[in-house]
Amino acid sequence: MLSSTPRTFIGSTTFTVTGMTCGHCQRAVTEEIAAVAGVETVTVDLASGTVTVTAERPVDRADIAAAVDEAGYALVP
Repeated sequence: MLSSTPRTFIGSTTFTVTGMTCGHCQRAVTEEIAAVAGVETVTVDLASGTVTVTAERPVDRADIAAAVDEAGYALVP
């Protein structure tokens, strides 16, 4: 379950993702999140294990978590 922060967001939000260690990880996470409706940009920082997502319209955090899961990684609640 995700934290008690708002369920949806607009603008830039940074998430922590576990398990990313290489360029393949970065590409997989970027592609899956970029496919979520409303997502404008995705920036993965392997060193910090974070992903910054910019959305042009409301995006549900659960959709981001599902995309990260689909890529084979986990979003930290």
